[in-house]
Amino acid sequence: MRAPITFLLVTLCTTFGSAGCGGPTVDLAQGLQIIDVTTGWHDEGVVDGENKLVPRIDFRLKNVSDQPLVALQVNCVFRRVNETEELGSGFVPVTRSNALNPGETTGVLSAKSNFGYKGQEPRAEMLKNSRFIDAKVDMMAKYSSVQWKKVAENPIERQLLAK
Repeated sequence: MRAPITFLLVTLCTTFGSAGCGGPTVDLAQGLQIIDVTTGWHDEGVVDGENKLVPRIDFRLKNVSDQPLVALQVNCVFRRVNETEELGSGFVPVTRSNALNPGETTGVLSAKSNFGYKGQEPRAEMLKNSRFIDAKVDMMAKYSSVQWKKVAENPIERQLLAK
């Protein structure tokens, strides 16, 4: 009975790469670059009779490690500046079962919060409101069976983003 289990483990390690199978792992804080970052406020349109804006980040990822990153994922957690409570989050499956190979760069990826601000005033005026509180986004990444790792923190710029 031991032979099928050994075969299964070897097959899984071969299929899913070295992460979790004794091979070298990549510290994503060092091996993954977040590039071409744009942040701002996404127009969600009219919701319940009010204009709605939510924080959004657009970015690309570059694998600067020497290992392929299989099943790469990013989770973006949005918060108001100086608050710990989550304003919302956006999950981005980057490579699914493929790998982001060493030196490769993704296309543009986006994540936005499902929560933000609503108001009667025009969207551009909402950003100038004295009660408007700025936001930031914490970016965590993982690949294969490696644990989540914080890879970046970015302020959300006070600008309206094109759809």
